[in-house]
Amino acid sequence: MSKDRIYLFDTTLRDGAQTMGIEFSVEDKIRIAKLLDELGVDYVEGGYPGANPVDTEFFEKKRTKASIFTAFGMTKRAGRSIANDPGVQALLNSAAEAVCYVAKAWDEQVRTALGISLEENLEAVTESIAAAEARGKQALLDAEHFFHGYKANRDYALKLVGTAVDAGARWVVLCDTNGGTMPDEVAEIVADVMSVCPGDRLGIHAHNDTGQAVANTLAAVKAGARQVQGTLNGIGERCGNADLITVIPTLMLKKQFADRFETGLSREQLGKLTHISRTFDDLLNRAPNRHAPYVGRSAFATKAGIHASALAKDYASYEHVLPESVGNERSVMVSQQAGKSNLISALARNGIEIDKNDKRLDRLLREVKEREARGYSYDSANASFYMLAARQFGMVPDYFSVDSYRTAVERRHNARGELITVSEAVVKIRVDEMQLMSVAEGNGPVNALDLAMRKDLGKYSQRIDDLELVDFKVRILNGGTGAITRVLVESRDGSGERWNTIGVSSNIIDASFEALYESINYKLLKTEAVRM
Repeated sequence: MSKDRIYLFDTTLRDGAQTMGIEFSVEDKIRIAKLLDELGVDYVEGGYPGANPVDTEFFEKKRTKASIFTAFGMTKRAGRSIANDPGVQALLNSAAEAVCYVAKAWDEQVRTALGISLEENLEAVTESIAAAEARGKQALLDAEHFFHGYKANRDYALKLVGTAVDAGARWVVLCDTNGGTMPDEVAEIVADVMSVCPGDRLGIHAHNDTGQAVANTLAAVKAGARQVQGTLNGIGERCGNADLITVIPTLMLKKQFADRFETGLSREQLGKLTHISRTFDDLLNRAPNRHAPYVGRSAFATKAGIHASALAKDYASYEHVLPESVGNERSVMVSQQAGKSNLISALARNGIEIDKNDKRLDRLLREVKEREARGYSYDSANASFYMLAARQFGMVPDYFSVDSYRTAVERRHNARGELITVSEAVVKIRVDEMQLMSVAEGNGPVNALDLAMRKDLGKYSQRIDDLELVDFKVRILNGGTGAITRVLVESRDGSGERWNTIGVSSNIIDASFEALYESINYKLLKTEAVRM
């Protein structure tokens, strides 16, 4: 029997951007879009072009390869034509392949919040969808406040859905805007909506204000909806959105869904779920939720005693799915079972094939665990992991060493009497027994150190000409001014490749130095492979 296709729509970069304390830069958005593309979601909703400079720049070009690049915005304003509505024009002129319009489905909101008639609201939906279709863009409609609107005026809420379907919308998405609807209500209402919209054009957008966004999403799927919307790690305004990191494996691994439905993800992509979840948290500069379903570090962990004994005999005793199916690992603390299979997979992803009985693998595993105990985290620092493994396997030439470095920060008044801060770094580097000294000033001690390290690398200088630092994040691991500090550096070169390196120290400058040093060595090793 053929299975029904479930389409995955990610709104991390739009609805997730409304999370308190989160501000995405253009570079952040580009990287997250790449993560989502790698994961294999069908739609990536990137934001609201025209609403702010970041989103406008982000939509200047297509940012996904496989996923449908989607813009979000309002339907046209009442009393204006499509041509004279700057908001709609920003959507139509963007690099988006699809446009998700938002329209209110609650009659009271239409009258009071928008101040227009119910018919004007429907006309705006029809004309806006037609405009997107005329420009060759797929049109979607997000029916805002749908469940409230349905309860207040069922006929109008269904009429809005029917109008969008008749206008040619590929999807009509029912939004539980305040997150207060119960799963049984969602199932009942979605089933009724099917009378005006077929399931293969119907979506669900659930908020998590009662902690049931995932449950409401799955209830909608069971009732007939075939598109699900959510965010990475469930971020979003207030209590967040449905967490796609939980929804996806449930759809793919739980029999009642897996037997009936299929997604666009391969098993290989599902196996990257933990890596993507943790990488995203590191990009947000926050600690991953250890107890997150499927991907948390404690999701497949147990301590000594009866549980560990039962696990040794039958993993299903305390595990509802295999941890490796989502890229996680089992952690049985009494016997320290865990890690080797994941390490082999991580090495393979980096092009390093090794036999599971190779003694070097045991040494690498011990070193990874020891370093992680000191604060390192390689989930989001793949280049550092690669360098660690490559050194263990004797794959890294001795390019250069740093004899010493010094940074200085001076706060003083300049000749005009203005208070300024000046940062300077001095680095002594040894290449082939020759010592090279470089001095540089920068916007802060880390920037000065970065510039000084790359200023003169002797015979290797040309190989790092296109190397640049594009992001720098700091996390304090155990509090206080003397705390252990983790620094994550993102670099890129002229090929467009980006990589991340990590440094850990009680001294923030030393942690930064380690991450910068690893980035330069990764670039040199990468160019070594090209030269060979």
